[in-house]
Amino acid sequence: MKKMVLKFIGTFLLGMIYVLTFLRAQTANASMIELRYANFPAPTTFPCVQMERWAKEVEKRTGGKVKVKTFPGGTLLDAKGMFDGVVAGLADIGCFCPSYHPGMFPLLEAMDLPIGWPNTKVASLTLLKLYQKWQPKELEKVKVLTMFTCAPMHIASKIPIKNLADLKGVELRAAGASVPYLKALGATPVGMPMSDVPEALQKGLIKGYLSSIEVLKDYKFAEYCRHVTYLGDSIVTFAVIMNKKSWESLPKDVQKLFDNMAEEQSLWTGTYMDDYIKEVIDWTINTYKVQYYSLPESDIAKKKELIKPLFDDYLARAKAKGIPADEVLKDIFALRDEMSKKYPETR
Repeated sequence: MKKMVLKFIGTFLLGMIYVLTFLRAQTANASMIELRYANFPAPTTFPCVQMERWAKEVEKRTGGKVKVKTFPGGTLLDAKGMFDGVVAGLADIGCFCPSYHPGMFPLLEAMDLPIGWPNTKVASLTLLKLYQKWQPKELEKVKVLTMFTCAPMHIASKIPIKNLADLKGVELRAAGASVPYLKALGATPVGMPMSDVPEALQKGLIKGYLSSIEVLKDYKFAEYCRHVTYLGDSIVTFAVIMNKKSWESLPKDVQKLFDNMAEEQSLWTGTYMDDYIKEVIDWTINTYKVQYYSLPESDIAKKKELIKPLFDDYLARAKAKGIPADEVLKDIFALRDEMSKKYPETR
């Protein structure tokens, strides 16, 4: 009888342990937050590298309470549908490119102008701080988690372009705001997706392209383009946005963490890009003997005059939409100069 009682008590206690373990696991699962983060470029590109870093940091800093499932390469949302997809809740978080949507984000379009940037850190922090000050209404539908830019863009070409005269009439791949920019400098811009560039270079349809330097390695364009002309005027903007309902459902401490990471993530991404650009430059020189050129001082002064109409055009368009464009541009240049003192030119 005593043995039966002891056996019953043992079985009961064992059952209670199983129940408590199950309940604890259920409670842990109920308190865990899983977020879907969509991105459109390939996993190895810098927008996805920064995404993976942010996801890991969030999980670490929340002690595993928040897990971020990432979807690179357009597997959940593509570039064109990213903003609307996040608004609709198809993803909790998405990385999209305002520069890819002409007319949709008129205040941020000022950043697409050929401002002139020393490095990615300065451009990225300028973009974020500009947004934080002006809070453009076009982004009211979402929560902005951070912002950053690509590295400053330069011309990579099959032929040497050492001055503006060499640039005249040269067919170069361009997209978005780069089209009027290259046209103003005397080149012949050719609009096409980046995926078409290798074939266009091989067939002689274009002599080169305007983009940031890392694509020489990431897309293997250094096989075709052995010359780079430094410009550094333009960048492409990126914003990491969150669905409003997903944001509002987060605990206050998690919201605070995300807010506190905004500038840190922008700076981290800029630093990552600037360091990678240095690696790519060394790689192109050592592997393909790529040559790099800077415009003569006389051409730099001339370039400023050639691109002035682009600023005048933006001012007219932005003011027509009720944007205080003069103040916005003034802020951009002031922020650029302020950030440049903290983070001097990379190359």
